[in-house]
Amino acid sequence: MSMATQLSARERIAGLFDDHSFVEIGAMVHARNTDFNMAEQDTPADGVLTGYGTIDGKLAYVYSQDIRVMGGSVGEMHAKKIVRMYDMALKMGAPVIGLIDCAGMRLQEATDALDAFGAIYYKQTMASGMIPQITGVFGTCGGGMSLVPALSDFTFAVAGKGEIFVNSPDALDENRSEICNTAACDFRSKVSGDVDGVCGDDSEVLLKIRQLVSILPSNNKEDAFCMSEASDDLNRENPSLGMTKDTAFILRDISDHGAYFEVKPDYASEMVTAFITLNGNTVGAVANREEVLGEDGTVAERYEPVLTVAGIRKAESFIRFCDAFSIPVLTLVNVAGFKATVEEEQYMASASAKLTYAYASATVPKVSVVIGKAFGSAYLCMGSRHIGADLMYAWPEANIGMMAAESAVKIIYSDEIGKAEDQKAFIQEKSAAYDALQNSPESAAARGYVDTVILPAATRKRVIAAFDMLATKREPGMDKKHGTV
Repeated sequence: MSMATQLSARERIAGLFDDHSFVEIGAMVHARNTDFNMAEQDTPADGVLTGYGTIDGKLAYVYSQDIRVMGGSVGEMHAKKIVRMYDMALKMGAPVIGLIDCAGMRLQEATDALDAFGAIYYKQTMASGMIPQITGVFGTCGGGMSLVPALSDFTFAVAGKGEIFVNSPDALDENRSEICNTAACDFRSKVSGDVDGVCGDDSEVLLKIRQLVSILPSNNKEDAFCMSEASDDLNRENPSLGMTKDTAFILRDISDHGAYFEVKPDYASEMVTAFITLNGNTVGAVANREEVLGEDGTVAERYEPVLTVAGIRKAESFIRFCDAFSIPVLTLVNVAGFKATVEEEQYMASASAKLTYAYASATVPKVSVVIGKAFGSAYLCMGSRHIGADLMYAWPEANIGMMAAESAVKIIYSDEIGKAEDQKAFIQEKSAAYDALQNSPESAAARGYVDTVILPAATRKRVIAAFDMLATKREPGMDKKHGTV
């Protein structure tokens, strides 16, 4: 239990909302249960502060758990206050923000507490895809409470204090927290991907939530276009873009004034998912990442240009969020295939199918740019024209095809290679010919699979123009309840 939390429940709310905008609701609510000497317990606000306020002028609802009241545990009235926030937020079309520090289910209330958790889960499920749900974990979030951030859209946690678990690390067979602390935010952000950002302290969590709320639509009916006025040069170019394979750098560069909010940066870092702004509009960006540039501009890390199961899952959930809230999707493609290990193979087909489904079923404007390799089925999964991209661009040095030219040549000319006097020269000659005929962006454009070959420097203005044209896109839905993938 996190008794050393830096900010109180009320201080967190004050740090989250615009100055003097918070209005509390349900301040006089207390627990009703009288079993186990509960009548003698003082439960002010039943351990959770609830109300509404504004973030950068945008309406938002909040609940902030007070660990000083029965450890912030969830009982009947505690849950009813949270559900009340959801009811109001759904009517008004505004985000719900949960600030969590909780001992879990209130054992003294037994089935009433079970009903309380069920009511919260149900409201979260009904709200999913209608209003953004964001949680900040400042202390313990265990047992049944762990489903709350999992049902939310985004979760941020305080390093060293925020803990999320269904079963505590010491309750797992053959494990102790010293061996593997499965509750720690590092584990949750890097291994399981449950946490979208790990922050140094309470204030940083609140800042992240404020930033996110300011760039997201308040509900699924709000137009994601024209979220803010654009003041950056729409035709700004950067000739150095084609010199890096760090797509985080590329996305920052093409975004208005470098605006960039990355989601799950510590999880599957070879796949970038981030919000950027183009011409004042919020855009969701998905990108394969082969390099990470350090602060000095040199390459600090390298990744294989392949799809991993974790990267696929990260991209798929992000695309589904963007589609639910009508946020256009930009994809930067640089993928040579699927990661080939026994562990990856267990889930690769099903994960890739879900990514394909997410792209194909998304009705938002979708623009893709091939900046490097685009080979085989992995390329098809990454927002290709073949699964529904509205516009497909490619950089001049891109490679689009079944596989790398040298690999293809070794298969096609297997008999001739053995007879050649200079096998290396033969392979190089045939590879160059194969590249020109099958793997070049010009050959893909000639077949209508790429709309235009663009210079890297022109990426910003071409993508902005594309999304501007697609702003009125309408796609009729199929006559079905929902898909099953």
